[in-house]
Amino acid sequence: MKPAPFAYEEPRSVEEALELLARYGEEAKVLAGGQSLIPLLNFRLARAERLVDVNRIDELAYIRREDGELHIGAVARMATLEHSPLVAARWPLLVEAARLVGHPQIRSRGTVGGSVAHADPAAELPAALTALGASFHARSQRGSRTLPADELFVTHLTTALEPDELLVGITVPPLPPRAGTAIVEHTRVHGDFALGGAAVLVSLAEDGACARASIVLLAAAPRPLRAVGAEEALAGTRLGEAELAEAAELAAGELELSGPHRAHRRALAAELTRRALVVAVDRARAAA
Repeated sequence: MKPAPFAYEEPRSVEEALELLARYGEEAKVLAGGQSLIPLLNFRLARAERLVDVNRIDELAYIRREDGELHIGAVARMATLEHSPLVAARWPLLVEAARLVGHPQIRSRGTVGGSVAHADPAAELPAALTALGASFHARSQRGSRTLPADELFVTHLTTALEPDELLVGITVPPLPPRAGTAIVEHTRVHGDFALGGAAVLVSLAEDGACARASIVLLAAAPRPLRAVGAEEALAGTRLGEAELAEAAELAAGELELSGPHRAHRRALAAELTRRALVVAVDRARAAA
């Protein structure tokens, strides 16, 4: 199929893009990599009176470190993130997550901000960014605001961004000391959408006990699901096999899914979370 007719805009600056979004509001949709939006338009699952293509806004295509934090422009390509030595050295979870997204052709075109704004609850980067405590920066002609993940992601394919707002960047804090991260998922075939998965961060206190745990499930709810109960259960423990398995079961118990396959999905989530925790703990101990 082909999309319904639409007008096309190609701003070259953030200010120009914001002016277009303010002028056209809900009639406009932002086009970044197009890996999600174009198929939706082609199948007429989504419609747009006007596309605002932000691909040529070079000022949003950065990945850099400032004051210990990672700053990612919304138009930075997933492949750039995947191959960044800076990110690999200091935020390896993002490299692992990027490598799980589709295929190289998808990652060479898809953008980090596009994945975030699309808000697919099975997507790897939103889950990884949530686990790392990222904040998300939006701008409009009315001003700027910064949102944490629990405010940005509202429900399936829906964020808190207003029609005249543009996601311009993402900030990721540095990892805590003695930290390990991991992401594990299950797909029917390589590059397909995840049926389940977990992105986790574990940091150790000086005595080797759990100082902090962050567990975010993929494809478990209408948004990236932070498993707060499981995180709290791990705090202060020695992170033994039994404790990790118990936390994984607690995380899986927080699934917000219904239907005949819920029991299977719950068991899958528990096992994937356990595997991710084991890897993250091993990495944290190696970093201690």
